[in-house]
Amino acid sequence: MYELVIRNGILVNADGVTRGDLAVHHGQIAAVGTTLVGKRTIDATDCYVLPGAIDPHVHLQMPLAGRVSADSFATGTVAAACGGTTTVIDFVEPQVGQSMLEALEQRRSEATGQVAVDFGLHMTVPTWHASQPDGLDEVAAAVAAGCPTFKMYQAYAGMMLDDVALLRALTAVGEAGGRTVLHSETGPVLEYLRAEALAEGHVEPIWHAYTRPASLEASAIYRAAELAELASCPLYIFHVGCQEGVLEILRARQRRIDIWGETCPQYLLLNAEEHLGGLNGELFVCAPPLRSVEDNRMLWQALAQDSLQVVSTDHCPWSVAEKAQPDFTQIPGGVPSIEARLALVHHFGVNQGLLTLERWVQVCATNAARWMGLGRKGRLAPGCDADLVIFDPQRVRYLAPDTLHEAAGWSPYEGIEVCGWPRTVLLRGKVIVEDEQYIGTQNDGQFVARRLATPPMF
Repeated sequence: MYELVIRNGILVNADGVTRGDLAVHHGQIAAVGTTLVGKRTIDATDCYVLPGAIDPHVHLQMPLAGRVSADSFATGTVAAACGGTTTVIDFVEPQVGQSMLEALEQRRSEATGQVAVDFGLHMTVPTWHASQPDGLDEVAAAVAAGCPTFKMYQAYAGMMLDDVALLRALTAVGEAGGRTVLHSETGPVLEYLRAEALAEGHVEPIWHAYTRPASLEASAIYRAAELAELASCPLYIFHVGCQEGVLEILRARQRRIDIWGETCPQYLLLNAEEHLGGLNGELFVCAPPLRSVEDNRMLWQALAQDSLQVVSTDHCPWSVAEKAQPDFTQIPGGVPSIEARLALVHHFGVNQGLLTLERWVQVCATNAARWMGLGRKGRLAPGCDADLVIFDPQRVRYLAPDTLHEAAGWSPYEGIEVCGWPRTVLLRGKVIVEDEQYIGTQNDGQFVARRLATPPMF
């Protein structure tokens, strides 16, 4: 007899939808079938049963210029759990003179005992690491320590890698069997445009978008793809926000370059004219910036057609007071999205006929598990971790600060009413959200040492 059986659910996997039961034993999915028997049962009639969602791009308690992002590991992962996300991947940022392994252990220690869901870490390769002769010597050791993905930047002083440094870093990661996740914008030109705008007296938040044109996002993706091919390093482009960027990824894939792309809820649902250019536009500053309604439409199409493969959040929340700065160049970038992501993609994707149920699960769970080395997550299959979401497609949730668990005190999606919300969430077989209420503990989550398989590119 199994420890737990979820009965009568609509089981949604990346490769199909079936009705039946799912059994959990010793923290894993033990069986999928009908008339399964368990010591405990949960009735999922008329609900979807999904693999726990995976958010491979979050910034929890991230230090930046004397500030720390609003959600701690504790508050951010409780919010993730309540929204149906059972694994997140955050970042390690080595300081000057600090080794990768020392920084990895420090960041892992900050999260351990504080997280409500499982977590992994990306290793950041800052400018000084890539420019020193021995700065990349620990790449292979980081891969062996369960941190096989490396964050690189084509923008931001102190983090930005020029093309030569980027090629060196990509080569080191590729040779170590790792993969690269990349922030693609042409940084030096952006800095020039921003300084020029300030000199002309432009301080309003909309100038954040005007000085980061889509063409400079797309051209950075093109250069990065060419370098990744030279380096034989798989490449994943973070937070794609414009149709020009999608086209560069698609063209690279047509040339058989090993490249994937993600987008985020803010780029699917928000736009520069209404949000950056409207009241409280500073709240909507993120990088790349919000684009146009036409870009929103094209990004949904790209998700449906597999030109983009993942929806993450780039969750990086700041309070209203922290966002209130004298000019657009000083506003800390990022918006909160960690809790609403799964429901937003369901409501605006599945309910609107833009995505199938299977594609919803692919872009919110399965594809991220596959690319990021989470081999036991993202699928409803025997032997996988019993990270499960019972999602009621009829539950209605009004999004507002007092209905969400995020700590920023505001939401870019405030006022939106979604149809469909997680009812129950399990982490490795333990119920951590029951009837929409968080009932877990802050040490339920574990560090996941990720191991990369070799999936086909497409």
